Amino acid sequence: MLTELRIVNFAILEELSLRFEPGFTVLTGETGAGKSLLIDAIALLVGGRASADQIRFGTEEASLEAAFHLPDHHPLQARLRDQGILGPTDSELIVRRVIARSGRNRVYLNGTMSSLHALEELGGTLVDLHGQHDQQSLLATATQRSVVDAFGNLQERCAAYQQGYEAWKAACEERDRLIRESQHRTQREELLRFQCAELDEAALREGEDEDLQNERRRLSSSQQIGALAAEAMERVNAEGQGILAQLALTERALGQLLQIDSTIGELTRLTVEAKVVLKEMAGQLRDYAERVEANPERLGVIEDRLAVLQKLKKKFGGSLPEVLGAHQNIKAELEQLQGSDEQLVQLRQRIHTQQADLALLARQLFVKRGEAAKRMAKVVRQELEALKMGQTVFEIHVTADAGELEFGPEGIDQVEFRLSTNAGEPAKPLAKVASGGELSRVMLALKTVLAERDHVPVLIFDEIDTGVGGAVAAAIGKRLRGLGRYHQVFCITHLPQVAAQGQQHLCVEKSQDGNRTVTAVHALIGQGRENEIARMLGGLTVTKKVRETAAELIADAGE
Repeated sequence: MLTELRIVNFAILEELSLRFEPGFTVLTGETGAGKSLLIDAIALLVGGRASADQIRFGTEEASLEAAFHLPDHHPLQARLRDQGILGPTDSELIVRRVIARSGRNRVYLNGTMSSLHALEELGGTLVDLHGQHDQQSLLATATQRSVVDAFGNLQERCAAYQQGYEAWKAACEERDRLIRESQHRTQREELLRFQCAELDEAALREGEDEDLQNERRRLSSSQQIGALAAEAMERVNAEGQGILAQLALTERALGQLLQIDSTIGELTRLTVEAKVVLKEMAGQLRDYAERVEANPERLGVIEDRLAVLQKLKKKFGGSLPEVLGAHQNIKAELEQLQGSDEQLVQLRQRIHTQQADLALLARQLFVKRGEAAKRMAKVVRQELEALKMGQTVFEIHVTADAGELEFGPEGIDQVEFRLSTNAGEPAKPLAKVASGGELSRVMLALKTVLAERDHVPVLIFDEIDTGVGGAVAAAIGKRLRGLGRYHQVFCITHLPQVAAQGQQHLCVEKSQDGNRTVTAVHALIGQGRENEIARMLGGLTVTKKVRETAAELIADAGE
């Protein structure tokens, strides 16, 4: 419940501090006294739109603060504790909002700076505001559907359907994406297949380009290679002057020296080994020279192959490893594209299953809504009869297309409230037949019917009794008082029959303080309350009879 409200420099409210009681609170006062300013302040504290025009003239900031006591097990408690705003045992939430002419508005939740978005999210779970504009929302079919769901306790069924709907919708969007991609995939696949065939045919191997370049250099220089090889063999094998001949002379000299000095045995051994190595080198050099020959045909083949490799390098990368990598990537993408077809087939199968499950949930929800609508219409008619609308026909139509199901976020059905206030006239959509006063009573009837199911702790009605009077006003007052058993209810009213039902009565008065207009709020009890209700009954002239009537109204309300 709303336990306290503090307002500083808001419109014509200079400074105001109010404490509230549970149950039904009425706010009365002359037109223009500032009653609606209190409601505007509360609306801002639950996320309403602020304006610099709301700041009191001559000041730079307006400050609004409200204290809420959260009922045990209210879902908002756990949420605020998770956010660190409420302590483990706390149950009080203090909301403060500062409106500045500079535009630097601030929001605080239990002293912690927060965002307006966070405040807006909390607001709908704390306070339910009902004015002329809010009554108009009752004309929307989406609102009417949510009211039926609340009456029928269908929240879990709705959540199950919505979860299934979101999954089905996401799968359909994924299917459409794959279909769009498939329109381009055929061209892409043809290109990749061509490229893959080109690379398969090339049969590339790692390091092939370096091997071919080496072979090309040998073939291009075969004459020079032959001459150099012959020169090398001549230097090794030349008669008398070759390295082997000179080494033989060295070996003989060392042999003679070994007979004189046995310590040079190692030199002799090295000479023998060198001779063996040189003979091996000479043999390999001879074989190499014999293999070297001019082969223009092979050279042409190498040139052609290198040209192919160069073309592929330009097309797929700057080097042979990059070309080989591109080949692997192309193969992988082709496999993926082929898998996309399978993915689309599987997705379509999944959508078919999801759609069947969703259709079952939708039909079950449709049936349950129809059953809840019948029960609710009956109870609402009883409430309307108590609100002096006994001849009224009130119906709730729940319909769905007979043909192919069209799934929506809330189901397959449409919910429509229909009303007839004139005997013999067929019931028509609420928007076409309900006057302001009738709409107010329908709203109140619905709130009464949903009182035990509605978890919003604070209900505020801003002149919900507009357009009614007499016995109807008395009935409205009794229903508002009855709502006070389940909620904390506030109502701005000009009707004494409604005001008399209040369990707390606040009177808003406007006066002049020097050159400034100020508004004050007083809690009325006893004689003061009788005087205010007598004023509402008699206007400027308050007679003894009027006072007696006021006292009777108050006494009747307490019975």
